[in-house]
Amino acid sequence: MKKFTLSLCGVFLCFISAALAQSTKLTNRVLVVKNINSPVSVAVADDYMSRRHVTNFLNITCPDGAVNHDAETIDYPSYVISIEKPLLAYLKTHTKIDFIVFTKGVPIRLRNTPGKPYGGVCSLDSRVATLGYDKSTASSIINVSDPSYGPTYVGTAWANKFFNSQTRFSHAIFGGYLVTRLDGYTQADAMAVTTRSLEAERNAKKEIYNKGQILLDACSDFGFPNKATQPYTLVPTNYTPGQTISIVKESVYGEYNSDMGVAYHYLASKNIPVLYDTVADFVGGKKNLAGYISWGSNDTHYNAAGYNSLSFSPGALAETAVSTSARTFLPTSGGQSLIDDLVAQGVTGVKGYTDEPLLQGIASPSILFNRYTRGWTLAESFYAASRLEGWMGIVIGDPICRAY
Repeated sequence: MKKFTLSLCGVFLCFISAALAQSTKLTNRVLVVKNINSPVSVAVADDYMSRRHVTNFLNITCPDGAVNHDAETIDYPSYVISIEKPLLAYLKTHTKIDFIVFTKGVPIRLRNTPGKPYGGVCSLDSRVATLGYDKSTASSIINVSDPSYGPTYVGTAWANKFFNSQTRFSHAIFGGYLVTRLDGYTQADAMAVTTRSLEAERNAKKEIYNKGQILLDACSDFGFPNKATQPYTLVPTNYTPGQTISIVKESVYGEYNSDMGVAYHYLASKNIPVLYDTVADFVGGKKNLAGYISWGSNDTHYNAAGYNSLSFSPGALAETAVSTSARTFLPTSGGQSLIDDLVAQGVTGVKGYTDEPLLQGIASPSILFNRYTRGWTLAESFYAASRLEGWMGIVIGDPICRAY
């Protein structure tokens, strides 16, 4: 049995005065978008703005995405009129905005979107993240297809300009925006995301460090190939900005396992408590986790009870390689594992997918935890780890949360 464990107490020292100054600067870069047709959207947005001291906000009017599953999807033409155009108008006169926050009650998915698969579906949040990409000659389109998912699985995404960046994000440098949302099964769950973010930051300022592990739960049945090339890039050799890139097949599953290995070695080198599980089981029952990566219900040994037995400490981030882990933020039954459960179980930030993203669309574990444990924000960490935008991803969390 191979379970690599490191449980040393020291993580990082916190430079308190610098952190306080940075927090003020960050709030000025945040825009909160609230749907005034949705009482829960307004409540969650106002709660976040009050506790985070954010003053930039935009009221939109669209169907309430919190009332039922059908309302979580909005037609593309309606989205353009009710959400995108008001956003673009606001952003044109507020040029310092880098982070955009949606709240429960704003639809999560677009339908009939030009250039997207399965009848034009894509994540609303990821679409907004690429606003302005089409105006830049440095933006690269990625043609995405995979015959394994059928003839209608053909569409385009954007190559994320911020992927694997060593430079902190700004719209002025990279274009686009870092978009997250405060969501969960209930209004209380959505608000709890903010509570955990603030608690994590208070703990860091007091030098109270979480001793819980970051759990990296690989599925050994998929193997561990191409370890030396992780985290891989979609950008070809001799790439020129604006070049069109193609994905014609999903990447090898085991590469995600190997990327977890890279994350493990980095975290271990920094004395950050980490458990890298590489045996044929699905790990459950872990409490006070500081982070979590797994295959979720795609693990060949998946155990729903084990998944739902996990709990998290304030500031914890998570990602699962599950195609439809963010297909809904309302109670449901059946289907693949949901990130909503992890939110209910105490996670502070997590990425999921409204529809099939291919493995290339899943966030890199090694980049995610490398950036986050270096003091980057939650949003910067998830977006730096993501290769595709204008696609299927949704990031749950306070974008400016920093637990390190």
